[in-house]
Amino acid sequence: MPFAADTTLMSDVTAAVRIAGRTLLDRYTPHARGVSLDEVVQELHANDDAVLDVLREPLLRARRGSQWAEDELAGGALPPGEWWVVDPAEGNINHVHGMPGWAVTATLVRDNEPVLTVVHLPLTGDTYTAAAGGGARLNDRPLKVSAKSGLGAALVGTGQAKPGEDVRTYRRIGDSVTAMLTAGLVVRVSVPATMQLIHVAAGRMDAFWQFSDVRSGLVAGALLVSEAGGTVTDLAGEPWTTAGRDFLAAAPGVHAAALEALSPIV
Repeated sequence: MPFAADTTLMSDVTAAVRIAGRTLLDRYTPHARGVSLDEVVQELHANDDAVLDVLREPLLRARRGSQWAEDELAGGALPPGEWWVVDPAEGNINHVHGMPGWAVTATLVRDNEPVLTVVHLPLTGDTYTAAAGGGARLNDRPLKVSAKSGLGAALVGTGQAKPGEDVRTYRRIGDSVTAMLTAGLVVRVSVPATMQLIHVAAGRMDAFWQFSDVRSGLVAGALLVSEAGGTVTDLAGEPWTTAGRDFLAAAPGVHAAALEALSPIV
């Protein structure tokens, strides 16, 4: 069902995410921060806390009655209603290591379907937005997925959703990379998911898959890709929801071939 997102809501959410992005940018350094695991984790949490301090209240105010999904690494279905699924520092590990490839994301999920999203990249100033039934945009330009029709010419990608996944998931990632190196042209393995999914939505990449249900890394990209004309499913070929364990977003011309290559991996 299309989401009747009024222009005021999108404007308010975009403004809030951009302000939060300035907070994250102020914390950025061109060198890595933290040497021990404890030090790195402290830096990650400090980034999250600083951004959430300026992002939570404006988003809840922008959509009265909405609720907040607290754990950014959680997966699975949410209770009925409207929920903000936010990653205050998507690609946080890149940020604390002085690398590019990080963003602030905020997605409104209604009854487990993403209906509005804003992804802001503070380093470049770019903002990706989408509303269900309203298309996807990069700043003021409409987005459209790749027109490729063969996996053999495709640039595809995957990555891990979080540290500490089980060994079976790591094995599936490795097997899937081998399968796609064979079937596709080039495979990127990197984090975070959103930074690859915006490339799929913009037609720069042709497919992205992930063996995980961490919803904060998928809901924004899922909406952007689908609103840009892409196909978003699980690895059984069924429409993806937040309850899904596997994820595939692809240009329509390569989706079936990507599904064929990946679905046997169990």
